[in-house]
Order: sequence, then C-alpha cells, then structure tokens
Amino acid sequence: MTTQPAPRAKSALLEGLQRHLQPLAGTASDYDTLLQLIGSARFALLGEASHGTREFYRERAAITQRLIIEKGFTAIAVEADWPDAWRVNRYVRGLPGDADAAAALSGFQRFPAWMWRNTEVRDFVEWLRDYNTGRSPESQVGFYGLDLYSLFTSMQEVLSYLDRVDPEAAGRARSRYACFDHAAEDSQAYGYAASFGLGPSCEDDVVQQLREMTRRAGEIPPTPGMERDETFYAQQNARLVRNAEEYYRTMFHARVSSWNLRDSHMVETLQALDRYLGAGGTPPRITVWAHNSHLGDAAATEMGERGEWNVGQLVRDRYASDAVLVGFSTHHGWVTAASDWDEPPQRKRVRDGLPGSWEEVFHQTGTGRFLLALRDNAALRSLVTAQRLQRAIGVIYRPETERQSHYFYTHLAKQFDAVIHIDETNALEPLDKGEVWSTGEAPETFPSGI
Repeated sequence: MTTQPAPRAKSALLEGLQRHLQPLAGTASDYDTLLQLIGSARFALLGEASHGTREFYRERAAITQRLIIEKGFTAIAVEADWPDAWRVNRYVRGLPGDADAAAALSGFQRFPAWMWRNTEVRDFVEWLRDYNTGRSPESQVGFYGLDLYSLFTSMQEVLSYLDRVDPEAAGRARSRYACFDHAAEDSQAYGYAASFGLGPSCEDDVVQQLREMTRRAGEIPPTPGMERDETFYAQQNARLVRNAEEYYRTMFHARVSSWNLRDSHMVETLQALDRYLGAGGTPPRITVWAHNSHLGDAAATEMGERGEWNVGQLVRDRYASDAVLVGFSTHHGWVTAASDWDEPPQRKRVRDGLPGSWEEVFHQTGTGRFLLALRDNAALRSLVTAQRLQRAIGVIYRPETERQSHYFYTHLAKQFDAVIHIDETNALEPLDKGEVWSTGEAPETFPSGI
C-alpha cells in the first residue's frame, strides 16, 4: 500500500508547485504556454476527469479553437460512435441534412447522450461550421468518432452504402450480417450467446466483410470528393463491426481484454483517419477528446499494473514526441452523471478531493485555475514523481463508494505532458435535461463516515 508523504515533503511539494504553476486568468493568452509545448506535434490529446463537467468541455474547446486557427489542426477525433459523429462531421462541413448543431447532435441517443448532446458541444459545433464556411473541402476541419459501441447501426450504414453503389455486394453483406439476426439488435445479448456457445459466433463473417470493404476502398483514387468520403465512412463502419463483434464476445470473460480491445480500436480508427486525411501528402494534425483514463499514459497508472493499456499509451508509443497528452482535474463542485447505467442524468455534487490525492494537493496550492507544463521541465517533474491517488468520474458517479469507485494511483510526471486544474467546477448542461437533472442532489444526502 502506498504511504502518504511526510508533512515536510508535502510542504516542499506545495512550495514547488506554487513556483511552477501558471495561473489561468480567463484571458486570450491563458494557453500560450500549452500551445508552445504542443509546438509541431501532430496529435494533441485533451482529456477530462469526468464526462459531465462544464469547464472541461469549455476549456478543451477553447484550446482546440486555438489549435485550429494558430496551428493548422484539421480534425477532432472524439470518444463517440463513428456514425453519430459522422453526422456532425457532415453538418460542420456545410453538407445537406441538419438545420442546426442541436439537430446534428440528435444522433446521440445511446446512454450517455449528454456526453455529446450538451450546450458546450453544441456551441463548439456551431463555431466549427462557421469556421469551415467558405473553405475548400480539403482545408475544412472534420469531426470524427473513435468508439465502437454502434455495432448494429454500423451494419446498417454498410448496407445502406452498398445498396446505393453495388446491390450485388449489398446482398453478400446482408448474408454475412444475418449471422447477428438472433440477437435482435442487442449487442450484449449477442456477446453473451457467442461467448458461452449459446449462439453462433459471427467472427468470420465480419472479417470477410471488412476485407471486401477494404478492397473496395483501395480502388478509389486518393482525390478529395464525396465518393471517397462515403467509401471511407462505410469502410470504417465495417471495421467497427469487426472490432465490436470481438469486443462484445470478450466482455463477459475478462475486463482487461475488453478494455484493451476498445482502446485498441480507438487507436486503429485514429490511425486510419490519419492515413485517410494525409493521403494528399500533407500529414494531418488531429485533436483527440476523451476521458483522462483513455488519454493519460496507462503505463504510469494502476491500470497498467493490471495489464490494461489505453489510447494515450499506444499513441505515445507509436508517435513519441509527436503526441502531447493533456489531463484535467478538479477538487470539488458539480457534475452531470447517472447513479447507474441507463439511468437519467443527475446534477450531482462532487465531494472534495480525498486527503493525499492529487486533487487535494492542487487545492492546497491556493490557486483556483492553473496549468502545469510537465514536459521538458525536469524540476517540476521531479516534484510530482510520487504515486498518488487521482479521481476519475465517468458517466456514473457514486460518492458513497468514491474511493473504491473513482480513485486509482498514478505517477503524474509520466502520465501526462501537461495538467490543467480547475478547483471548483460546474455540471455540464445537457440539451435534454429531464426533471431529475434540474433538481440536483443535495449535499446532505451524502452518507456520513466515509
């Protein structure tokens, strides 16, 4: 068990942090140092310590806007399903379909819809559409999804594409995907049946379909145009079906295996996007939005000790200094989260950071908002080498079991290249609030003695 540093060491840590932290005053120059740190890197991975904190989304959007305007970044890849994000991508590029950003985001129906159907993302999507207006297709900034939960939606997208361009190929695809019919479009039901021998495994069918789609994509000339875009979109849906089939088939056996498969798929999608956008000869620059647990290097955390890897680790291993990993943290405030899976979002109060955690240490600096630029700062990195607890709130927040449910040990100096701390934060505002979110959760409902 990790022991907490002695009071004298802790005081030295606070004094050192106070010397090195850079206050964020809410001005246009707040992230000058971060942009200098990113420099010519092609991948800026911007995290979040929860899926429901307004400031994390807002600051991430502000950083991304500067990366687009000042650094020429050309894509945002997010922890979201490929088909739903592609609909947003069409909107920001000015293509026919949705009337506004809220409509473009209406494809996000699966729990937790508020992750992307919220006011901060809506406003950023509108900004991105305005930015793209009047620009050539090859110079527009796109919006793409990395996740793999849309198994059945992606099948339908493959079939819809083939119905338009090659009915004979569509027939072959329907025959292969018919393997899933017994699951009645329930991904977990398919995975359970296939993993325990209660139903057929569709592994061979989805692999064959991906191979056919990949061959088709290879026949399209690498010149910008709708045909190439739609073929790439369909190919990626076929890739998602192949990887999601394996994910749902393994999720009932080992959590480590399913986690690793999911993050491997996200990196595989990111690399495919990199190749696709760079086919003209100019390597793209891509911002990635996802949770800290996906974007901080897992090798520097308790996750790595369990045998888990993640997007941040895999991207850093492949691209080295061409990738910059940025984490966020908060000490207290409010968050939008559910109490259990598939339940409505609530506006929940976030408890103060646990004693000895990074959140509590940052709180004790007395600075409400600041940046720690860790990369290339040996003195600062030496201050934060000790292993400490770090909080991670996903789509579910259970304050009554917070230590077990939401904290894990990390080596901050190796986990991120920079950290942004906002001491007091507010709940992300969903576009579809519901009555439960508006009422919030009173602080006195917390159990005592925890």
